[in-house]
This record gives sequence, C-alpha cells and structure tokens, in this order.
Amino acid sequence: MQPWFTDAKLGIFVHWGIYAVDGVQESWSFYDDIVPHDRYMSQLDRFTGAHYDPRAWADLFARAGAGYAVLTSRHHDGVALWDTAYGDLNLGRDHLTGYADALREKGLKVGLYYSHSDWNHPDYASTRKPGRPPEMEDNRYSECSAEDEDLEAWERFLAYRDGQIRELASRYRPDLMWFDGEWDRSEEQWRIKELAALIRSYSPDVVFNARMLSEGDYATPEQGAPIEPPAGPWELCLTINDSWGYQHHDHNHKSLTQLVRYFAETIGGGGNLLLDVGPMEDGTIPQPQVERLEGLGEWIRKHAEAVYGTVRGLPAGHHYGPSTLSADRRTLYLTLFDIPRSEIGVRGLVTPVRKVTVLGTGTELAHRVVGGLHEAVGVLWIDPPAGSDLDPHATVLALELDGELELYRGSGRF
Repeated sequence: MQPWFTDAKLGIFVHWGIYAVDGVQESWSFYDDIVPHDRYMSQLDRFTGAHYDPRAWADLFARAGAGYAVLTSRHHDGVALWDTAYGDLNLGRDHLTGYADALREKGLKVGLYYSHSDWNHPDYASTRKPGRPPEMEDNRYSECSAEDEDLEAWERFLAYRDGQIRELASRYRPDLMWFDGEWDRSEEQWRIKELAALIRSYSPDVVFNARMLSEGDYATPEQGAPIEPPAGPWELCLTINDSWGYQHHDHNHKSLTQLVRYFAETIGGGGNLLLDVGPMEDGTIPQPQVERLEGLGEWIRKHAEAVYGTVRGLPAGHHYGPSTLSADRRTLYLTLFDIPRSEIGVRGLVTPVRKVTVLGTGTELAHRVVGGLHEAVGVLWIDPPAGSDLDPHATVLALELDGELELYRGSGRF
C-alpha cells in the first residue's frame, strides 16, 4: 500500500456519464429494463459536457481537503470518457487528460474507475461465471446460456478490454485504478493477474481497490458504514444524496453534520471516505453538493491535526465517539458529536494525560483520573467544553499523552 493513500483520508468519487442527460440510474436502468435500451443509449448524442471545467473540479476537491479523486472513465454501459480506439462507444473527445492534469496541478492523486463488465459490448455476453446455478435467470446483457458459450468471442472481449486499459495506463499513468463489476466473472476469466501486470508496467506504484480481487490493495465497503472496520487499509464509498450519478429528482442530500460524522467515524476506524458527486451532463457539479464539499473542507482545515498524519484511534468501549491517534502515538484526538452535558469519560488509558485542549481554539480543559485498582486503571474525566469552544458539527479534543498510548483491555479484578 502506498503511504499517500492511507494518509489521504478523503477522496472524491465522480460519477459522470451519459446517464446524467436524462438523470437515470447509471447502466442499471437499462440492464434491469427500467429504461428501454434505445432510450438510454440516445443520451449519447445529447451529452454535451458544455461547461466541463476540470480545473474548477480540482480546485473544489482541494478545498474539500481531498487527497485524490476517482472519475468513472467507463461504467458498465461501456461508454468511454476518452477518445478510445477500442469499441464504438465513446464521446468522440478526451475528457480525461484535463482531469488528470488539473488534479496533479493541485497536488491530488489521479484515480480512474473502470468497469470489468461492459453490458453493451457485442462479445461480452458470450460466457457465464463458473459454478453459476442453472436455475439462476440469465440477463441478456451480461451472460448467455451454457450451451451458447463462445470462448472465441470472450477472447475478443478481453483483447478490447486490454486495449482500453493500455490506453488509460499509458496516457494518464493513474495513481489508483478503481475497478467494479467483478461479480460477473471469475478471477481466472478476468485474468486479473495479467491485467494487474499490464497496468503496473506503466504505473508501477498504482493502487488497486478490492474489486481487483487477489490483486486488490484495500477493502471497499459501499454506502454502509462498517460496524467493525476492516483490519487493513479500507475506504468507504458514499453518495452525498441517494444517487451515484446526477438524477434530477434526488434532493435527499445528507446534511453537512451527517457527512462530518461519516468522515470522523471512517478515519477513526483507519479508513478513507470516498465521497461521491454526480455532475450534470454539462459538467457542472450541483450546488448542494458543492456546498457540502466546501463545508466539509472547512471542518477538516479547522481539525487538520486530528485528520492528516493520524492512524485509527481507540477501539470501541473506551470513548463514546470516534478518535484518531497521531503517528507517534503520543496524541489522542477525541471527537464529540453532541454537546456534552457533563464530564467526558475515557476508560482504559494506561498512559497518563499531560494536557487536554480543544482543537481549533486551544482552550485547555481540566482533567482527572478517578478510581482504578491494581492493573485496572481508573476513568479519565475531562471537563466539558462550552460556548465558542463547541463546533457546530463535531468538537475535537486533543489529549497530549506522557508517552506512547497504552491501553488496559482487561476485565478487572474478580
């Protein structure tokens, strides 16, 4: 795993494609026969990108505090955002060069989303996943019956896939490749190891998400915040409203306070938040999403010390809220989501606390340890912050420790 990824904390997911023209669900709307296929594909001729400004995107993502972004170079519908020489479905122009250049100008890492599956390619539905139960209903866009399998057609599809991946890897040298659609076939059918080697031949330090199967570098939970965070590197991909791509009717945006909570809980569990925006077909990011990214960025800047350069914090049970820990393990950062009505308790801290301050204001809070017997340590009680020391979304306390963090995890004396 590349160090930049685990320290990024925030990435921006961008779902942009022809589905934004009519505001329908990306790819799945024709796959599930919600929108007729010909109507879905008619969006290709109506997609303009007229106000696409990748530098404005990059500037917004940087203000949000992100370390990287991931753009859908090609979703399951097979429509490419660059002028690919492979296949017939592309926008006739390159939308990726400006994106990659703009991100790098702002010091952000470049991520590209690419779907293993392509439900529009004539050779894609030429085989099926091994072991698939015969009673499972076939979908004409993704698979064929066992007696109709055509392995030569599948080889043609893989050659097309490899051609597009070679273009992406050689032209844009992505720092991260975010794959999707892996469920349709087996690792052997996808030829994952060969695919990874192809990309690494151009970008040796590329990071892969878990949907590159055995070659994946980190876990990718989607939409649902994990109760038990993954043990290694991970990333929660989350929409700001209920949709990945732009949908006209979806105004159910998460509040800024909710997004701050998602973010704090994610980094407290050692992960990154990959927060999704869905630009309109002209390339404009909807204003409610812009406002939330800017608001999240303001909160992150105020509490940057507790965000960047930190690792996952206390296990559950020590503090009622998320926390992070400085890389040297000598400063513990506690997040308070609600206005405390009384002292804040922290259990199991073996390492003495030198000082407690409110991050962003510097106000020092009194603290004391009560109780404890033998190896079972007492409870640290911290006076509650009040007034201007309280952040409207989440308040962070910095606990300066007298040495590296050591915790008591026992059950006490019986």
